[in-house]
Amino acid sequence: MATELPDHPAKRRLRGLVSELMLIPGLSGHEGRVRRHLAGLLSGLGIASRTDRLGNLIATVEGTVAGPSVMLFAHMDQLGLIVRKIEPGGLVRVERLGGVPEKALPSQPVVFCTGGRDVPGVIANKSHHATSQEEKYRVLPYPEIYIDAGFDSAAEALAAGIDIGTPVVYAPKVVELAGDRIAGTAVDDRAGCAVIIEVARALLAAPRRPTVHLVFSVQEEFNLRGAVTAAQVLAPDIAIQLDIVLATDTPDMAQRGDIRLGGGPAMSLYSFHGRGTLNGTIPHPALVALFGETARGEGIPLQKSAHVGLLTDSSYVQLVHAGVAAIDLGFPARGTHSSLEICDLSDLAGLARLLAAGIGRIDDSFSLDRDRYVT
Repeated sequence: MATELPDHPAKRRLRGLVSELMLIPGLSGHEGRVRRHLAGLLSGLGIASRTDRLGNLIATVEGTVAGPSVMLFAHMDQLGLIVRKIEPGGLVRVERLGGVPEKALPSQPVVFCTGGRDVPGVIANKSHHATSQEEKYRVLPYPEIYIDAGFDSAAEALAAGIDIGTPVVYAPKVVELAGDRIAGTAVDDRAGCAVIIEVARALLAAPRRPTVHLVFSVQEEFNLRGAVTAAQVLAPDIAIQLDIVLATDTPDMAQRGDIRLGGGPAMSLYSFHGRGTLNGTIPHPALVALFGETARGEGIPLQKSAHVGLLTDSSYVQLVHAGVAAIDLGFPARGTHSSLEICDLSDLAGLARLLAAGIGRIDDSFSLDRDRYVT
């Protein structure tokens, strides 16, 4: 059990929000349960929301001052698997949806989301006693894996609601670690969604704020689909995307940067996928300056990241209409895309503070003219 947190209302709220969101399955394209839960949280704050045809949840907090409009967004979907075939003996074959790490799949508990109920299963792992020396060091490609849900026939699986196209996700779980740290399913990006709810609370209490559109987007893990359609409709001047930032404070990640779990929120200064999708984000200098100055003024430690291999919704949102001033902000995470990702609640609380304070500085004097910034 984790150590007791000091009396910190934001961290306590975030612990509850992140935990409850991680326990709700929501594969890309099947985010309904997560969306309805988030809509209920917004409603509890007195904020009306709407859903577009793709499934994005959108809410607007009207501004009290003139100035650029802001779209603050995080994705509510998670990666996973899709049923592609049911074997005559009841074992289930799957396709991968999103960047699922194949080496982390054997023996993982999963759930089939059948609509009416979640059906448990286990990704099979060949018996160790029958594994050859060569097999012990081989990562099984996902087309070769199968899920055992205990059925003896395809008919039993079908009767349980499992069919071609049924979504499959890691079995939802929350593990409380020492201090402020928490591990769980889909920290990426349910933690980002939780931060938006916390920021919404702060914006409502702020006497000065620009108009802020809150977007919980869909299908990010399926090649960054949802946030683009929301941005096309909202046409924001500024886009602030919240997601994981790779923690590099473990031996296997030390050469990739200086991002420490518990070291505070992080700002990405460069991202590029470099694999398949040749896209990324170089943030607008006005936003780099805004959040850097806000962090210093508020005494919030702000870490910096530059990575190849990472891609977020902002890479496409920034290209909408005449262009959107975009930035990626986030929180350090370990074990990304595995069944149990790790984050630190103090980083989430710091990120929420940074966002509320930074957005509060945006008014009609805030310039997005690039030539006003030294680069």
